[in-house]
Amino acid sequence: MRTLAALGLTMTLTLAACGDDAAAPAQKKTELSLYNDKGAWSKYFDDMGALSKQQISLSLKPVGYTDSAQYQAFIKASFRTDVKPDLFTWQTGGMLAEIVKQKQVADTTAVWQEAIKAGDLPQDLAPYYTVGGKQYCVPLNVAYWGMFYHKQLFDQHKLKPPATWDELIEAAGKLKKAGVTPFYHTSVLFSFVWFEQLMAGTDPDLYDRLSTGEAKYTDPGVVAVMEKWKQLIDAGYFVNAGDKTDPADLLKNGKTAMVSFGTFFTTSMTTRAMVSGKDYGFFVIPNVNASLPKTSVIFESGPLCALQKSPPESMQYLKWWTTTSAQEKWAASRGDVSANPKVTVKDAALDAITKDAGSGKYRLVNRYFEATPPPILTAALDGFGKFVSDPSTGKEVLETIQKAADEYWSTHQ
Repeated sequence: MRTLAALGLTMTLTLAACGDDAAAPAQKKTELSLYNDKGAWSKYFDDMGALSKQQISLSLKPVGYTDSAQYQAFIKASFRTDVKPDLFTWQTGGMLAEIVKQKQVADTTAVWQEAIKAGDLPQDLAPYYTVGGKQYCVPLNVAYWGMFYHKQLFDQHKLKPPATWDELIEAAGKLKKAGVTPFYHTSVLFSFVWFEQLMAGTDPDLYDRLSTGEAKYTDPGVVAVMEKWKQLIDAGYFVNAGDKTDPADLLKNGKTAMVSFGTFFTTSMTTRAMVSGKDYGFFVIPNVNASLPKTSVIFESGPLCALQKSPPESMQYLKWWTTTSAQEKWAASRGDVSANPKVTVKDAALDAITKDAGSGKYRLVNRYFEATPPPILTAALDGFGKFVSDPSTGKEVLETIQKAADEYWSTHQ
Protein backbone atom coordinates (compact mmCIF):
# COMPACT_ATOMS: atom_id res chain seq x y z
CA MET A 1 0.00 0.00 0.00
CA ARG A 2 2.83 2.34 0.86
CA THR A 3 4.39 1.54 -2.51
CA LEU A 4 1.11 2.35 -4.33
CA ALA A 5 0.71 5.53 -2.31
CA ALA A 6 4.24 6.59 -3.12
CA LEU A 7 3.66 5.80 -6.79
CA GLY A 8 0.45 7.82 -6.76
CA LEU A 9 2.23 10.78 -5.19
CA THR A 10 4.99 10.56 -7.78
CA MET A 11 2.46 10.51 -10.67
CA THR A 12 0.60 13.44 -9.14
CA LEU A 13 3.80 15.50 -8.89
CA THR A 14 4.79 14.51 -12.42
CA LEU A 15 1.42 15.52 -13.88
CA ALA A 16 1.50 18.75 -11.94
CA ALA A 17 4.97 19.50 -13.31
CA CYS A 18 3.77 18.80 -16.85
CA GLY A 19 0.82 21.07 -16.29
CA ASP A 20 3.15 23.84 -15.11
CA ASP A 21 5.29 23.44 -18.25
CA ALA A 22 2.25 23.64 -20.51
CA ALA A 23 1.05 26.78 -18.80
CA ALA A 24 4.47 28.44 -18.87
CA PRO A 25 4.87 31.29 -21.38
CA ALA A 26 6.87 30.64 -24.54
CA GLN A 27 10.51 31.53 -24.21
CA LYS A 28 11.40 34.85 -25.84
CA LYS A 29 13.24 34.41 -29.12
CA THR A 30 16.69 35.91 -29.53
CA GLU A 31 17.23 34.86 -33.15
CA LEU A 32 14.81 35.00 -36.08
CA SER A 33 14.97 33.00 -39.27
CA LEU A 34 14.67 35.05 -42.46
CA TYR A 35 13.77 32.92 -45.44
CA ASN A 36 14.42 34.75 -48.69
CA ASP A 37 14.87 34.36 -52.43
CA LYS A 38 17.95 36.59 -52.41
CA GLY A 39 20.75 34.15 -51.75
CA ALA A 40 23.36 36.66 -52.88
CA TRP A 41 22.28 39.07 -50.12
CA SER A 42 23.38 36.90 -47.19
CA LYS A 43 26.19 39.30 -46.27
CA TYR A 44 23.77 42.24 -46.12
CA PHE A 45 21.34 40.28 -43.94
CA ASP A 46 24.22 39.29 -41.65
CA ASP A 47 25.13 42.98 -41.32
CA MET A 48 21.55 43.79 -40.32
CA GLY A 49 21.44 40.88 -37.90
CA ALA A 50 24.53 42.18 -36.10
CA LEU A 51 22.94 45.62 -35.74
CA SER A 52 19.54 44.32 -34.63
CA LYS A 53 21.21 42.12 -32.01
CA GLN A 54 22.87 45.23 -30.66
CA GLN A 55 19.80 47.48 -30.79
CA ILE A 56 16.83 45.20 -30.04
CA SER A 57 18.48 41.95 -28.83
CA LEU A 58 17.33 40.02 -31.90
CA SER A 59 19.78 38.47 -34.33
CA LEU A 60 18.97 37.23 -37.83
CA LYS A 61 19.60 33.89 -39.48
CA PRO A 62 19.17 34.22 -43.28
CA VAL A 63 18.10 31.14 -45.21
CA GLY A 64 18.60 32.05 -48.84
CA TYR A 65 17.20 30.45 -51.99
CA THR A 66 18.47 31.17 -55.49
CA ASP A 67 15.65 29.40 -57.36
CA SER A 68 12.53 31.59 -57.23
CA ALA A 69 10.02 28.86 -58.04
CA GLN A 70 11.46 26.54 -55.41
CA TYR A 71 11.37 29.31 -52.85
CA GLN A 72 7.75 30.24 -53.55
CA ALA A 73 6.75 26.59 -53.27
CA PHE A 74 8.45 26.33 -49.87
CA ILE A 75 6.74 29.44 -48.46
CA LYS A 76 3.31 28.28 -49.63
CA ALA A 77 3.96 24.81 -48.18
CA SER A 78 4.90 26.40 -44.84
CA PHE A 79 1.29 27.56 -44.49
CA ARG A 80 0.32 23.90 -44.02
CA THR A 81 3.37 22.51 -42.19
CA ASP A 82 5.19 23.09 -38.90
CA VAL A 83 8.27 24.47 -40.66
CA LYS A 84 7.42 28.16 -40.62
CA PRO A 85 9.70 31.15 -41.21
CA ASP A 86 9.84 33.90 -38.59
CA LEU A 87 10.28 36.38 -41.45
CA PHE A 88 10.21 35.95 -45.21
CA THR A 89 10.56 37.98 -48.39
CA TRP A 90 7.89 38.10 -51.09
CA GLN A 91 6.58 40.28 -53.93
CA THR A 92 4.00 43.05 -54.08
CA GLY A 93 1.04 43.03 -56.47
CA GLY A 94 -0.91 39.89 -57.22
CA MET A 95 1.47 37.58 -55.37
CA LEU A 96 1.02 39.48 -52.10
CA ALA A 97 -2.75 39.63 -52.53
CA GLU A 98 -2.82 35.87 -53.12
CA ILE A 99 -1.26 34.91 -49.78
CA VAL A 100 -3.14 37.63 -47.89
CA LYS A 101 -6.43 36.16 -49.13
CA GLN A 102 -5.34 32.82 -47.70
CA LYS A 103 -5.24 34.57 -44.29
CA GLN A 104 -1.60 33.70 -43.73
CA VAL A 105 0.16 37.07 -43.53
CA ALA A 106 0.37 39.28 -40.44
CA ASP A 107 -1.44 42.63 -40.62
CA THR A 108 1.09 45.49 -40.37
CA THR A 109 -1.35 48.42 -40.60
CA ALA A 110 -0.29 49.74 -37.19
CA VAL A 111 3.37 49.55 -38.17
CA TRP A 112 2.68 51.56 -41.33
CA GLN A 113 0.65 54.20 -39.50
CA GLU A 114 3.38 54.68 -36.91
CA ALA A 115 6.17 54.77 -39.55
CA ILE A 116 4.33 57.26 -41.79
CA LYS A 117 3.64 59.52 -38.82
CA ALA A 118 7.34 59.38 -37.88
CA GLY A 119 8.40 60.09 -41.46
CA ASP A 120 10.07 56.68 -41.78
CA LEU A 121 7.87 55.52 -44.67
CA PRO A 122 6.28 57.61 -47.46
CA GLN A 123 2.49 57.62 -47.72
CA ASP A 124 2.77 57.10 -51.50
CA LEU A 125 4.27 53.64 -50.92
CA ALA A 126 1.41 52.35 -48.76
CA PRO A 127 -1.04 51.49 -51.61
CA TYR A 128 1.37 48.87 -52.93
CA TYR A 129 1.27 47.08 -49.57
CA THR A 130 -2.48 47.43 -49.15
CA VAL A 131 -4.96 44.59 -49.64
CA GLY A 132 -8.58 45.06 -48.63
CA GLY A 133 -7.86 48.37 -46.93
CA LYS A 134 -5.12 47.00 -44.66
CA GLN A 135 -1.33 46.96 -44.98
CA TYR A 136 0.71 43.78 -44.97
CA CYS A 137 4.51 43.39 -44.64
CA VAL A 138 6.96 46.31 -44.77
CA PRO A 139 9.41 47.32 -47.52
CA LEU A 140 12.48 45.11 -47.52
CA ASN A 141 13.95 47.30 -50.21
CA VAL A 142 12.90 49.89 -52.73
CA ALA A 143 14.47 50.79 -56.06
CA TYR A 144 13.67 53.71 -58.33
CA TRP A 145 14.26 53.22 -62.03
CA GLY A 146 16.05 55.81 -64.12
CA MET A 147 18.92 56.16 -66.56
CA PHE A 148 22.56 55.41 -65.79
CA TYR A 149 24.87 57.11 -68.27
CA HIS A 150 28.54 57.06 -69.24
CA LYS A 151 29.82 60.36 -67.88
CA GLN A 152 32.88 60.64 -70.12
CA LEU A 153 30.88 59.96 -73.29
CA PHE A 154 28.39 62.65 -72.29
CA ASP A 155 31.21 65.09 -71.59
CA GLN A 156 33.00 64.21 -74.82
CA HIS A 157 29.90 64.95 -76.88
CA LYS A 158 28.91 67.97 -74.77
CA LEU A 159 25.71 66.37 -73.50
CA LYS A 160 23.90 66.96 -70.21
CA PRO A 161 21.20 64.90 -68.46
CA PRO A 162 18.03 65.75 -70.43
CA ALA A 163 15.15 67.64 -68.84
CA THR A 164 12.62 66.64 -71.53
CA TRP A 165 11.91 63.63 -73.71
CA ASP A 166 12.84 65.61 -76.84
CA GLU A 167 16.23 66.40 -75.29
CA LEU A 168 16.75 62.70 -74.54
CA ILE A 169 16.02 61.71 -78.14
CA GLU A 170 18.17 64.56 -79.44
CA ALA A 171 21.06 63.27 -77.31
CA ALA A 172 20.48 59.75 -78.64
CA GLY A 173 20.65 61.09 -82.19
CA LYS A 174 23.97 62.86 -81.56
CA LEU A 175 25.48 59.76 -80.01
CA LYS A 176 24.29 57.52 -82.83
CA LYS A 177 25.73 59.93 -85.42
CA ALA A 178 29.06 59.81 -83.56
CA GLY A 179 29.09 56.00 -83.70
CA VAL A 180 27.98 55.41 -80.10
CA THR A 181 24.97 53.18 -79.39
CA PRO A 182 22.67 55.26 -77.14
CA PHE A 183 20.59 52.69 -75.23
CA TYR A 184 20.71 49.19 -73.77
CA HIS A 185 17.87 46.67 -73.99
CA THR A 186 17.55 42.90 -73.87
CA SER A 187 15.33 40.11 -75.16
CA VAL A 188 15.40 38.10 -71.91
CA LEU A 189 13.76 38.73 -68.52
CA PHE A 190 14.05 42.55 -68.57
CA SER A 191 12.47 42.76 -72.02
CA PHE A 192 9.61 44.78 -70.49
CA VAL A 193 11.71 47.78 -69.39
CA TRP A 194 11.16 50.06 -72.36
CA PHE A 195 7.49 49.12 -72.67
CA GLU A 196 6.80 50.15 -69.09
CA GLN A 197 8.88 53.33 -69.38
CA LEU A 198 7.16 54.48 -72.57
CA MET A 199 3.71 53.56 -71.24
CA ALA A 200 4.19 55.25 -67.85
CA GLY A 201 5.71 58.34 -69.47
CA THR A 202 2.89 58.61 -72.01
CA ASP A 203 -0.25 57.59 -70.12
CA PRO A 204 0.29 56.27 -66.57
CA ASP A 205 -3.45 55.87 -66.03
CA LEU A 206 -3.65 53.54 -69.03
CA TYR A 207 -0.62 51.67 -67.72
CA ASP A 208 -2.38 51.14 -64.37
CA ARG A 209 -5.58 49.98 -66.07
CA LEU A 210 -3.64 47.29 -67.95
CA SER A 211 -2.61 45.79 -64.62
CA THR A 212 -6.22 45.47 -63.46
CA GLY A 213 -7.76 44.28 -66.72
CA GLU A 214 -9.65 47.56 -67.24
CA ALA A 215 -7.72 48.22 -70.45
CA LYS A 216 -6.59 46.00 -73.30
CA TYR A 217 -3.18 45.61 -74.86
CA THR A 218 -4.84 46.16 -78.21
CA ASP A 219 -6.24 49.59 -77.20
CA PRO A 220 -5.07 52.49 -79.41
CA GLY A 221 -2.95 54.06 -76.66
CA VAL A 222 -0.95 50.86 -76.15
CA VAL A 223 -0.57 50.34 -79.90
CA ALA A 224 0.78 53.89 -80.21
CA VAL A 225 3.39 53.20 -77.53
CA MET A 226 4.54 50.06 -79.33
CA GLU A 227 4.87 52.10 -82.51
CA LYS A 228 7.03 54.69 -80.74
CA TRP A 229 9.18 51.88 -79.33
CA LYS A 230 9.53 50.46 -82.85
CA GLN A 231 10.66 53.86 -84.15
CA LEU A 232 13.45 53.98 -81.57
CA ILE A 233 14.59 50.45 -82.49
CA ASP A 234 14.41 51.18 -86.23
CA ALA A 235 16.51 54.30 -85.67
CA GLY A 236 19.32 52.09 -84.39
CA TYR A 237 19.30 53.52 -80.88
CA PHE A 238 19.64 50.15 -79.11
CA VAL A 239 22.35 47.51 -78.72
CA ASN A 240 21.69 44.06 -80.14
CA ALA A 241 18.89 42.68 -77.95
CA GLY A 242 20.46 39.22 -78.06
CA ASP A 243 23.80 40.38 -76.67
CA LYS A 244 24.40 38.47 -73.42
CA THR A 245 27.08 40.90 -72.18
CA ASP A 246 26.32 42.29 -68.73
CA PRO A 247 24.87 45.81 -69.15
CA ALA A 248 27.34 47.13 -66.57
CA ASP A 249 30.22 45.97 -68.79
CA LEU A 250 28.61 47.53 -71.85
CA LEU A 251 28.32 50.83 -70.02
CA LYS A 252 31.83 50.68 -68.56
CA ASN A 253 33.36 49.91 -71.95
CA GLY A 254 31.39 52.67 -73.65
CA LYS A 255 29.62 50.23 -75.98
CA THR A 256 26.40 51.85 -74.89
CA ALA A 257 25.96 55.33 -73.46
CA MET A 258 22.85 54.75 -71.34
CA VAL A 259 21.29 51.90 -69.39
CA SER A 260 17.79 52.07 -67.87
CA PHE A 261 17.84 50.21 -64.56
CA GLY A 262 16.84 50.36 -60.92
CA THR A 263 19.00 52.18 -58.39
CA PHE A 264 20.38 48.80 -57.24
CA PHE A 265 22.45 48.89 -60.46
CA THR A 266 24.93 51.09 -58.58
CA THR A 267 26.33 47.92 -57.02
CA SER A 268 27.23 46.68 -60.51
CA MET A 269 29.02 49.95 -61.16
CA THR A 270 30.99 50.08 -57.94
CA THR A 271 32.10 46.44 -58.18
CA ARG A 272 33.67 47.42 -61.51
CA ALA A 273 35.59 50.25 -59.84
CA MET A 274 33.40 52.89 -61.47
CA VAL A 275 32.92 56.09 -59.49
CA SER A 276 29.64 58.01 -59.40
CA GLY A 277 30.00 61.51 -60.81
CA LYS A 278 33.29 60.63 -62.49
CA ASP A 279 32.67 57.49 -64.53
CA TYR A 280 28.89 57.36 -64.52
CA GLY A 281 25.85 59.41 -63.59
CA PHE A 282 22.13 58.90 -63.06
CA PHE A 283 19.07 60.90 -64.12
CA VAL A 284 15.30 60.56 -63.95
CA ILE A 285 13.88 59.70 -67.38
CA PRO A 286 11.60 62.55 -68.59
CA ASN A 287 7.99 61.87 -69.56
CA VAL A 288 7.18 61.26 -73.22
CA ASN A 289 4.03 63.31 -72.64
CA ALA A 290 5.24 66.69 -71.36
CA SER A 291 1.71 67.72 -70.28
CA LEU A 292 1.52 65.16 -67.45
CA PRO A 293 1.37 66.88 -64.03
CA LYS A 294 4.15 64.74 -62.53
CA THR A 295 7.09 62.83 -63.93
CA SER A 296 6.36 59.10 -63.80
CA VAL A 297 9.06 57.14 -62.00
CA ILE A 298 9.03 53.36 -62.16
CA PHE A 299 9.73 51.81 -58.79
CA GLU A 300 9.87 48.36 -57.29
CA SER A 301 9.64 47.32 -53.69
CA GLY A 302 10.07 43.90 -52.19
CA PRO A 303 8.15 43.06 -48.99
CA LEU A 304 9.54 41.72 -45.74
CA CYS A 305 6.72 39.73 -44.16
CA ALA A 306 5.66 37.77 -41.11
CA LEU A 307 3.01 35.07 -40.85
CA GLN A 308 -0.09 35.52 -38.71
CA LYS A 309 1.18 32.81 -36.36
CA SER A 310 4.73 34.19 -36.15
CA PRO A 311 6.20 34.91 -32.70
CA PRO A 312 5.74 38.47 -31.37
CA GLU A 313 9.44 39.12 -31.98
CA SER A 314 8.75 38.99 -35.73
CA MET A 315 6.50 42.04 -35.54
CA GLN A 316 9.05 43.74 -33.29
CA TYR A 317 11.65 43.20 -36.01
CA LEU A 318 9.40 44.62 -38.74
CA LYS A 319 8.88 47.77 -36.67
CA TRP A 320 12.62 48.14 -36.12
CA TRP A 321 13.34 47.52 -39.81
CA THR A 322 11.57 50.72 -40.89
CA THR A 323 13.47 52.98 -38.48
CA THR A 324 16.13 55.41 -39.65
CA SER A 325 18.98 53.72 -37.77
CA ALA A 326 18.18 50.34 -39.33
CA GLN A 327 17.68 51.75 -42.81
CA GLU A 328 20.88 53.78 -42.75
CA LYS A 329 22.78 50.53 -42.20
CA TRP A 330 20.74 48.71 -44.86
CA ALA A 331 21.33 51.39 -47.51
CA ALA A 332 25.04 51.75 -46.70
CA SER A 333 25.59 47.99 -46.71
CA ARG A 334 24.17 47.56 -50.22
CA GLY A 335 25.16 50.95 -51.63
CA ASP A 336 21.52 51.52 -52.60
CA VAL A 337 18.58 53.72 -51.65
CA SER A 338 16.13 53.14 -48.80
CA ALA A 339 12.36 53.26 -48.46
CA ASN A 340 12.95 55.60 -45.52
CA PRO A 341 13.15 59.15 -46.98
CA LYS A 342 15.13 60.37 -43.95
CA VAL A 343 18.10 58.19 -44.87
CA THR A 344 20.97 59.99 -46.59
CA VAL A 345 22.58 58.11 -49.46
CA LYS A 346 26.23 58.81 -50.28
CA ASP A 347 25.55 58.99 -54.03
CA ALA A 348 24.13 62.50 -54.52
CA ALA A 349 21.93 61.57 -57.49
CA LEU A 350 20.41 58.59 -55.67
CA ASP A 351 19.96 60.62 -52.51
CA ALA A 352 18.05 63.22 -54.53
CA ILE A 353 15.61 60.74 -56.06
CA THR A 354 15.02 59.15 -52.65
CA LYS A 355 14.12 62.49 -51.10
CA ASP A 356 12.04 63.62 -54.09
CA ALA A 357 10.13 60.33 -54.29
CA GLY A 358 9.44 60.47 -50.58
CA SER A 359 8.13 64.02 -50.82
CA GLY A 360 5.60 63.24 -53.55
CA LYS A 361 7.41 65.06 -56.35
CA TYR A 362 7.05 62.10 -58.71
CA ARG A 363 4.20 59.82 -59.65
CA LEU A 364 5.39 56.42 -58.50
CA VAL A 365 4.46 53.69 -60.97
CA ASN A 366 4.70 50.05 -59.93
CA ARG A 367 7.22 48.09 -61.98
CA TYR A 368 5.58 45.99 -64.69
CA PHE A 369 7.05 42.78 -63.26
CA GLU A 370 5.12 43.25 -59.99
CA ALA A 371 2.06 45.04 -61.42
CA THR A 372 1.18 42.36 -63.95
CA PRO A 373 -0.52 39.07 -62.96
CA PRO A 374 1.91 36.15 -63.49
CA PRO A 375 0.12 34.38 -66.39
CA ILE A 376 -0.06 37.65 -68.34
CA LEU A 377 3.51 38.53 -67.39
CA THR A 378 4.81 35.25 -68.82
CA ALA A 379 3.17 35.95 -72.18
CA ALA A 380 4.38 39.56 -72.11
CA LEU A 381 8.02 38.73 -71.36
CA ASP A 382 8.08 36.27 -74.25
CA GLY A 383 6.27 38.74 -76.48
CA PHE A 384 8.48 41.74 -75.74
CA GLY A 385 11.55 39.55 -76.19
CA LYS A 386 10.28 38.64 -79.64
CA PHE A 387 9.46 42.26 -80.44
CA VAL A 388 12.89 43.70 -79.64
CA SER A 389 14.44 41.08 -81.90
CA ASP A 390 11.87 41.65 -84.67
CA PRO A 391 10.02 45.00 -84.34
CA SER A 392 7.65 44.08 -87.17
CA THR A 393 5.82 41.72 -84.77
CA GLY A 394 4.33 44.47 -82.58
CA LYS A 395 0.67 43.91 -83.50
CA GLU A 396 1.01 40.13 -83.18
CA VAL A 397 2.74 40.44 -79.79
CA LEU A 398 0.03 42.70 -78.32
CA GLU A 399 -2.71 40.36 -79.55
CA THR A 400 -0.93 37.37 -77.96
CA ILE A 401 -0.57 39.17 -74.62
CA GLN A 402 -4.21 40.24 -74.73
CA LYS A 403 -5.28 36.65 -75.31
CA ALA A 404 -3.48 35.67 -72.11
CA ALA A 405 -5.08 38.67 -70.36
CA ASP A 406 -8.57 37.66 -71.51
CA GLU A 407 -8.06 34.14 -70.19
CA TYR A 408 -6.81 35.41 -66.84
CA TRP A 409 -9.42 38.12 -66.23
CA SER A 410 -12.27 35.81 -67.22
CA THR A 411 -11.72 33.98 -63.93
CA HIS A 412 -10.32 36.79 -61.77
CA GLN A 413 -12.00 39.99 -60.67
